[in-house]
Amino acid sequence: MKNAFSKKWISSTQPRKQRKYIANAPFNIKQKMMSSHLSEELIKKYKRRNFPVKKGDKVIIMRGQFKGKLGLINNVNLRKLRIYIDGAEMTKKDGTKSFYPIHPSNVLIKELNLEDKERKKSVEKIIGTKK
Repeated sequence: MKNAFSKKWISSTQPRKQRKYIANAPFNIKQKMMSSHLSEELIKKYKRRNFPVKKGDKVIIMRGQFKGKLGLINNVNLRKLRIYIDGAEMTKKDGTKSFYPIHPSNVLIKELNLEDKERKKSVEKIIGTKK
């Protein structure tokens, strides 16, 4: 893989090239990588399996030490491809709490935040076209 990011690059079996592709991806591509699975009822409602995560979505953590916790997404970090959830906090040595970074593929969206006009518009567009 060359130094510059290329949309035409398909895939590689080498993990180093896969990591380099993700690290060099522009934010519009990384936003698509920040998708998470929807719950069964949301799949039936929206006729779609996954959706990009956004601050304010209610999610269940499916993997890791916080497995089974339900919480709201507090922050989305596109640069690191991680989300921070209210229920997943670690305690530091000095006693302060900080959010634990979780990859969006390890969570399940239970409820979408539809306060954003653009997101509401895109969801309505999906519902309207797939009925």
